[in-house]
Amino acid sequence: MCGIVGYIGDAEAASILLAGLKRLEYRGYDSAGIATLDGGLHVVKRPGKLSALEEAIAEDPPAGTVGIGHTRWATHGAPTEVNAHPHTSAAADIALIHNGIFENAEVLRAQLAEEGYTFRSETDTEVLVHLIHRLWEDGEPLEDAVARALRLVEGAYGIAVISTRDPDKIVVARHGSPLLIGVGPDGSLMAGSDAAAVVELTRDVVYLDDGDYAVLERGGYRTYRLEGVEVDRTVHQITWDLEAIEKGGYEHFMLKEIFEQPSSLEDVMRGRLLEEEGDARLGGIADHQFELGRVRRIIITACGTSWHAGLVGGYMLEELARIPVSVEYASEFRYRNPVLEEGTLVLAISQSGETADTLAALREAKRRGLTTMGIVNAVGSTIARETDFGIYLHAGPEIGVASTKAFTSQMVALALFTLFMGRRRHLSVVQGREMVHALRRLPGQVQEVLALNEELKELAGAYADARNFLYLGRGYQFPVALEGALKLKEVSYIHAEGYPAAEMKHGPIALIDENMPVVFLAPRDPVYGKVVSNIEEVKARQGRIIAVVSDDAPELAGKVDHLIRVPHTIPPLLPVLTTVPLQLLAYHAAVLRGADVDQPRNLAKSVTVE
Repeated sequence: MCGIVGYIGDAEAASILLAGLKRLEYRGYDSAGIATLDGGLHVVKRPGKLSALEEAIAEDPPAGTVGIGHTRWATHGAPTEVNAHPHTSAAADIALIHNGIFENAEVLRAQLAEEGYTFRSETDTEVLVHLIHRLWEDGEPLEDAVARALRLVEGAYGIAVISTRDPDKIVVARHGSPLLIGVGPDGSLMAGSDAAAVVELTRDVVYLDDGDYAVLERGGYRTYRLEGVEVDRTVHQITWDLEAIEKGGYEHFMLKEIFEQPSSLEDVMRGRLLEEEGDARLGGIADHQFELGRVRRIIITACGTSWHAGLVGGYMLEELARIPVSVEYASEFRYRNPVLEEGTLVLAISQSGETADTLAALREAKRRGLTTMGIVNAVGSTIARETDFGIYLHAGPEIGVASTKAFTSQMVALALFTLFMGRRRHLSVVQGREMVHALRRLPGQVQEVLALNEELKELAGAYADARNFLYLGRGYQFPVALEGALKLKEVSYIHAEGYPAAEMKHGPIALIDENMPVVFLAPRDPVYGKVVSNIEEVKARQGRIIAVVSDDAPELAGKVDHLIRVPHTIPPLLPVLTTVPLQLLAYHAAVLRGADVDQPRNLAKSVTVE
């Protein structure tokens, strides 16, 4: 979602803010702006890409060593210059940027309008800047007015505020939208919605909790609860290098991250496989074996790609650990009053650890007294902090909006958790060793799949003009069909649907003709014969068939238009290998269609509002 950056120090703020916003481009946005303080308030904002803002700043650089910057993903109001952030008070003495949605904005807008406030934009954010102005009493510090105003708003927010009336500070606050403070070695301070915004200046960051606000001044920072009580927050170290968020010679972040998967899978398994015992060492959950031993049911909750990983994990846990599993869309789980019994573990999966719906579902589970666990990539994220225990992916930052390496890392993390749970229940040491051996081979096998890149680029060229795609799979491959279709939709804008292969006859078969590409996930697994039958049915209707197989599949000779061969492994891990060619297919189709692969239209990397 939207990006926030702030800076207070000795350097000119504008260039630092712009650099921070560039680091946040991957989050998705449609307008951008900055505000700096130098006696007066200087605001520059533009719709469209950051390049437009950069040109405007170059023409007339705003002075000041205090400033805030924002990339906006439109919610209230179209992506226009007037709706872009920062928003300012009528007196041009306060500037504010905001991620999130105020749910009572219209009520507050009406009240302020009655008092004579004029609104220039369609945004909910402008309501807050006028509210702060309305409540700010002469002689009091900016933070008091901000805290008073925030007690009146309902909804999600991450904000940063500056003012000419209290010029040597930035006030930041969060509730539902991530926000952190970067503590520079030279005494400078930064604010950011993501560590990427501050990593060029510092590796020391302080993550704010929901209900926190903070005051950034030249002498340091102070953190408070919204009620006004001062609190201490731990300083964390960013462990990844700046190079990790650079393209490293690749044309796009998405391609770079696809090709990073052998190393990201190595990292998620590093030090966690016990060969002789046929077991997994998971430090994040090792001290919670008593709670895990009492688990009678698992609810996996997630959104989007993480939900697809959860489906794979659910299959693994039921088959190998013999635990009943439900996989729930977080956005539905939180509203439908689910039956949550004692002995239920709620497992939240999120790359960013900040996904609004997943976080809300997790909090509902905690409110009902259930044990909670997280699988996240972002160290220090809200879900990582609020779950009882969990597993970090250690996949490194994922910049491309369409998730690739995080998805395969999530599946491997779920395999490790399955191994851990299975060995304490029904999984024999022999079965455990087989799984450990298969996991160890996985990074090298993914490397073999990546060697098909040119072949998949050529294949994408044959179908880049298609208007529709159908992805079909059974068992462990059904979630892969969903993920393959999602990737194609996300980055190439080709309509695609994923289905269980057996469900094809219950509707989708009506779509099949000589113009319909159908991707079958058909590795050699227990349901392979059934998938071959489905292929026969599509072939009889002249569908154009692309089959992902795990051997030469001689029985498919003459029945499919294209074979994509991946290495073979045990069925629970096959989704990792069958996913990778679909990522490359989607990527190359998007590039050939001229789409913005790393920043697809209307999408954001981390969905931090409903």
